[in-house]
Amino acid sequence: MLFRSWAQVADPAWPDVARVPDHVGGTHLVVTRHALVRQVLADPVTYRPDNALDAVTPMPVTALRVLAGHRFRLPPTLANNSGASHPQIRAIVADALHPARVAAQRQWLTALVRDRVARLSAALDTGAPVDLYADLAADLPLLVLARLVELPDAPVGAVKEFARAALELFWAPLDADRQLALAAEVGRFHHVLRDFAAVGGGLAAELRAAGHPPDVVVGALFFLLVAGQETTSQFLTLLLHRLAGEPLVRAGLRTGEVAVADVVEEGLRLEPPIVTWRRVAATDSTLGGTVVPAGSSLVLWLGRAGRDPAVVESPDEFRPGQRGSRRHLAFGAGAHRCVGDVLARMEAAVVVAEAAPLLDGVTVLRPPWCPDNLTFRMPDAFVVRRSPGSPG
Repeated sequence: MLFRSWAQVADPAWPDVARVPDHVGGTHLVVTRHALVRQVLADPVTYRPDNALDAVTPMPVTALRVLAGHRFRLPPTLANNSGASHPQIRAIVADALHPARVAAQRQWLTALVRDRVARLSAALDTGAPVDLYADLAADLPLLVLARLVELPDAPVGAVKEFARAALELFWAPLDADRQLALAAEVGRFHHVLRDFAAVGGGLAAELRAAGHPPDVVVGALFFLLVAGQETTSQFLTLLLHRLAGEPLVRAGLRTGEVAVADVVEEGLRLEPPIVTWRRVAATDSTLGGTVVPAGSSLVLWLGRAGRDPAVVESPDEFRPGQRGSRRHLAFGAGAHRCVGDVLARMEAAVVVAEAAPLLDGVTVLRPPWCPDNLTFRMPDAFVVRRSPGSPG
């Protein structure tokens, strides 16, 4: 159940906190209610982020040796850092993603998306199918992030393969052979990051200047590449797919009755790319009447929290601007709230404004498919074609 949590139908009878075994041998306390999820996220002392990047499927010695051969390490840096270094590291990364710097990228991104939409529209006019993931959404966040933080000059395809491999290696149920193959892929790219961390400019240089060791610089770059851009391209794909099935919302966008920003927020609420996040109980506590022993693994069901009827008026309907829509937890909350939320919102707003018209009069040939994963949706191809008789 946990590994396909985004596909679960909302059930009012689901308990606020439930002890749920997964199918790789672990047991988690799953927290579902919005108020309780927010309570955990807002209390990093009682519920620490130390396990946020732990592999869901324990790695065999063979895979660990491969990672060690590439000097792979993920020290406490951002998402998994409960120590004293976190505020300074976060502040440096936040400055690189400052709202003013993000806003400065909007014109460039709009021109890029507009050009791609024109080419995709022309292809649709010929009756050809187009893949809105591969040909529009997949690399946009990476291209923007590279401009903001001066990422290493690696081929886009290689970075995307690395990011998806890392999400699978650390958050999916896997057999030993698959873990070994993924460890080799992640380890090779981690070696590239290590070389860049020693000499690169931009964010890497800022972290070095602040006195942070190479492993921390690598960890920050790793997290940005894995969570900072891959999740946004996932969200763009999920949002476009959702909009394909919402003709009234698209009509409202055309007339201006529906605001782009409201569409983005409702998309984050209903189609978050990150559906769960983990914490570990540092001390014995009680959560929503449930005893939580120290050491317990908590899975915070962000996707279910966004559909909590105590927060949102119509929890299962895509109604931009409805009461509670913006209270989702797609970016988390508290000291570890996503530092790239402004960037992700800007990118999604540009894509909605420019690409939503592509969805008028199309037939979905292949909806995005998402593999088993505890935390990340990881959609793949989203293929559409102009419906016969539809205007171009």
